Amino acid sequence: MSRLEKKTALVTGGARGIGLAIARAFREEGADVILTDVDAKNGQSSADEFGAIFRQLDVSSEADWQRVETEFPVLDVLVNNAGVTGFESSATGTPPAHDPEHASLADWRAVHAVNNDGTFLGCRYGIKAMRRNGCGSIINISSRSGLVGIPMAAAYAASKAAVRNHTKSVALYCASQDLAIRCNSIHPAAIMTPMWEPMLGEGPDRAEREAAMVADTPLRRFGTTEEVAALAVLLASDEATYITGAELSIDGGILAGSAATPGR
Repeated sequence: MSRLEKKTALVTGGARGIGLAIARAFREEGADVILTDVDAKNGQSSADEFGAIFRQLDVSSEADWQRVETEFPVLDVLVNNAGVTGFESSATGTPPAHDPEHASLADWRAVHAVNNDGTFLGCRYGIKAMRRNGCGSIINISSRSGLVGIPMAAAYAASKAAVRNHTKSVALYCASQDLAIRCNSIHPAAIMTPMWEPMLGEGPDRAEREAAMVADTPLRRFGTTEEVAALAVLLASDEATYITGAELSIDGGILAGSAATPGR
């Protein structure tokens, strides 16, 4: 398999979940992969597993991006995948409020620093690194939450909506510069990643809880990280050279309009 042969690709947030699946799929398709993450231990072990290069990167840090640009000045594919929900950690053990009435400005900014600033800085680097060859593919991982309101995760939803719109701005800018640099966004819904584990648990009723969480999804199941990675491979490849500024949902049909039970 060599759909990405002779391409150099950088994937942020690649230590686990969707980012790891994309990095692995890119490598399997022949790309030279640079896997980045703030988690150096898991990032390095993941990269070693399938022959990628690992570099520690805090996507919200301009200095970190400048270091990456110095080391990797030419790029063919960039996946801005690193992101946070705002619920990852809390000193009290209780997730902070993220609804529009009670969210703190500090918590709001922390989410936007990673999801928005990180995507902006990544795209800025990507354009410059791809301009040298005049072509390339930037893939921004947004979310279903960037297309609909999420009342208890307002910062996350707003940040992912911004990723969606910035993607279109980047696509139009590159086209106006006569560059064959494409920029598209992927909008996953319920994808089975480690972030779901605390909610699903390991008890005998796990399958029941899992089914309840996707009850409104027409396909009645979680998506897999490999399914998201397959879409990223397409966008990164030369098969998608006429796709730019697009938003691609991978959500089991939940945004199609209404839930439908197969066979009924």
